[in-house]
Amino acid sequence: MFYLKMKKVILLFAAAMLTVSASAQKTAITANKAGDNWYMGINVGAATPQQKFKGANGKDFGFFKGFAPKLGVRVGKNLTTVFGLAADVDLYMLSKTDAKNLMGTKTFIDNMNVDLMGTFNLSNLFAGYKGEPRCFEVIGLAGLGWSHAFGQAGKANAINGKAALDFAFNLGAEKAWQLYIEPAIIYGLESYGAAQNNILMNKTGFQFDSRAALFQLSVGVNYKFGTSNGTHNFAVAQLRDQAEIDGLNAQINGLRADVDAANAASAAKDATIADLKKKLAECEARPAQVIEKKENVLQPHVIFRQGKATIDAAQYASIEMVANYMKNHKDAKVKVQGYASPEGKAEFNQKLSEKRAEAVKAALVKKYKIAADRITVEGLGATDKLSTENDFNRVAMFVDTTK
Repeated sequence: MFYLKMKKVILLFAAAMLTVSASAQKTAITANKAGDNWYMGINVGAATPQQKFKGANGKDFGFFKGFAPKLGVRVGKNLTTVFGLAADVDLYMLSKTDAKNLMGTKTFIDNMNVDLMGTFNLSNLFAGYKGEPRCFEVIGLAGLGWSHAFGQAGKANAINGKAALDFAFNLGAEKAWQLYIEPAIIYGLESYGAAQNNILMNKTGFQFDSRAALFQLSVGVNYKFGTSNGTHNFAVAQLRDQAEIDGLNAQINGLRADVDAANAASAAKDATIADLKKKLAECEARPAQVIEKKENVLQPHVIFRQGKATIDAAQYASIEMVANYMKNHKDAKVKVQGYASPEGKAEFNQKLSEKRAEAVKAALVKKYKIAADRITVEGLGATDKLSTENDFNRVAMFVDTTK
């Protein structure tokens, strides 16, 4: 009968595992390293025999007759969100002078159980794990252990089996603390030693028998240590399906293409800037001179960017040369003539040429302190006569108007 019952339990357990595996195909659990998901705690409670029997001291004991207070320590590790291992050390004690000592001893500690158990989080098993522990969980425990009794007739040892159910409450914002209430049954499986009348020692052979069993109720608290994912528990990482991965890769490739295009445009602009700097350097290298024409034109000219009337920093060298000329010739007067290249509308170019001439005059007056009445301005609009290169048609020229 026992074999058939165990077979049914195993089949039920296997079916439950298939269900859990199917629901977990698209999730991954983090914080599952060797040092993760350990916990430690203490518990207190009491034990009582399941059936009536006569103790070693001749007293009658039975269910709710002969309580043994107990103190326990538990250390465990959750291997998965469902399975884990736990080790319990339980100490059962009564007063040395108690005439109804449950274990029939005269020591303060009557009996000691050391159990190694598997733990089964039934809440996660059947309802799944959502990323953090529930506030309330039901956890099953089952395993084998070693019992040691301090009997009057001598010390005795035995193998025991333990089955328990924890009604656990996970507390705190991080669910690091766990408070639980645990009913449990402890069966004596095999006895050897001197105390044959001991409640855990009076049966031989590996067999479950309620006459060699204790029922105990405990209240305990566990602390779950921190894990590698920064929490105190497992975390669920949502996995991407292939279609979503392909979509993200397409976005990445599109962004890379945009970056490549931007780099190419930047390289072209850099080449244009380098060419303009070269032409500017060649222009600035030319010495200032007076060209004998119908008008006395002073060199060099002030060159502007396309569509702009602001003076670049490099162009102030040309303006400074004219300013020095006017300072050295106190009676000299200068006309500033502004030009524009022929691109665009004539009306716009006319206004642009005037603004360029005014900008140069303002620089002579404000920066180099030349009297404003010595300078006149004239906007001559667009031209292609000054140079075959449009860059050199966007200028302001100086004409010496001294009589």
